[in-house]
Amino acid sequence: MSQLRSGAVLSYVAIFITTMIALLYTPVMIRLLGQSEYGLYSMIGSVAAYLSIMDLGLGNAIVRYTARNRAVGNKAAESALNGMFLLLYSLLGLLTLILGTFIYRTAENVFGSGLTTAELEQAKIMILIIVLNFSLSFPLAIFGSIMQAYEKFIFIKVISIFRSLIVPLITLPFLFIGFGAVTMVLISSIVNIICLILNVYYCLKKLDVKFHFEKPDFQVLKEILGYSFFVFLGIVVDQVNWNTGQLILGAVSGTTAVAIFAIAIQFVRLYLQFSTSISGLLLPRISIMVANNASSSDLTNIMTKYGRIQYIILAFILNGFILYGYNFIEVWAGFDYLKAYYMVLIIMIPITIPLIQNTGISILQAKNLQGFRSLVLLFIAILNIFISIIAVKNLGGIGVAIGTGVSYLIGNGLIMNLYYHYKIGIDIINFWKNILSLSIVSVISLFIGFSIDFLIESNNFFFSIAKVSLFSFIYFLLMWFIGFNSYEKNLFQTFWPPLRTILTKIGYSK
Repeated sequence: MSQLRSGAVLSYVAIFITTMIALLYTPVMIRLLGQSEYGLYSMIGSVAAYLSIMDLGLGNAIVRYTARNRAVGNKAAESALNGMFLLLYSLLGLLTLILGTFIYRTAENVFGSGLTTAELEQAKIMILIIVLNFSLSFPLAIFGSIMQAYEKFIFIKVISIFRSLIVPLITLPFLFIGFGAVTMVLISSIVNIICLILNVYYCLKKLDVKFHFEKPDFQVLKEILGYSFFVFLGIVVDQVNWNTGQLILGAVSGTTAVAIFAIAIQFVRLYLQFSTSISGLLLPRISIMVANNASSSDLTNIMTKYGRIQYIILAFILNGFILYGYNFIEVWAGFDYLKAYYMVLIIMIPITIPLIQNTGISILQAKNLQGFRSLVLLFIAILNIFISIIAVKNLGGIGVAIGTGVSYLIGNGLIMNLYYHYKIGIDIINFWKNILSLSIVSVISLFIGFSIDFLIESNNFFFSIAKVSLFSFIYFLLMWFIGFNSYEKNLFQTFWPPLRTILTKIGYSK
């Protein structure tokens, strides 16, 4: 249990560090690289993200099947499985090298019209580095998954935090003396390989992991690939939705447009990450309920219960960004990146729908009905690409953001809600009635926030902090008296003990 508890704490530490690095390191990096080179770096990051899908979802399968063999104490089956996975991952590393060579040779055809000659040469060097990185990483990646199966969460999270901290600490001095994006990619790759080697050492020396190479059990292999398929499909869709836009912009509009869109996506990723952390805190209880054949009414109640909590927090973040995001981006990234504000909103508002319905994903998985959702995600990805390609020529990054926003609105906002209602039996109408009641409070607080901004025109540091603090106080005050139900009030007091003391002193006992 200590590994689980410590791993959970370190997970939130990792999220905090990632967020702080994004907020503190990124603006320095942007100014040192310049808008064009930062755009080039972001575009190559998208290429790297696509190479990562060569994992095929097998990492998740390693965790599941290794844990299953450990549970029954079958060491022989475990070592044979390890050997099979190592061979599979070595093959993936070789395929990545072949695919990467093809990408390297066709880079000029894909990006030639959007990049200058110098940028194209830099891009090809960075592609070469990341191809070598992934080719070596895949055979080594199996050891991290084995550690997860052995529930060695502390070591995993410590390595993750180390990687997050050491890359910017090493990179910044090189940027200050004039090195650029190529050096950044090289440093990240070297650190990545070192961390993977540390995983290898831990598995071999501390866990005494064994590998046995024999003729593969094709029945087991078929089962593993079948399990991995939906995981892989989800990974592909994520890459399409959050990385294809930068590649389309790089091919059509150039690195400057990529840089602006990359800033927008960075804010969206933080929004997604925060939602995921909330879900991880709330979902274990839901899985138990579904496994015990909970009724449709029970599932509706649990989805509504946790959906309300997620909406309260995400609406606060969204309102805060609407009110203060424009000025923040101007100070944080610079005047040239202000279009990112509109791109963030175009994406952030529609994706709030699936984020407050994350409970539904656990329900689908427990009922083994995730296949339909995977097809919907694939539809979202295809629609996203289609709209983006059409809109990018005239609207640039805004057009790509519209493609993402519209596809999510149709796929998750319409199709998945109909599926939840008619197939799963969840009362979606009741769910949205609850969200609507909270939305009224959210809109009122947003209107008050605009009024505060109108009355206090100054945007210096002191007044900005004052406005954000005042808006935050008003938002949660309105939610307390108009929005929160009794469960949410008790939960809010639990997370913020001083509130209970204040309420007791003023005689508020509800």
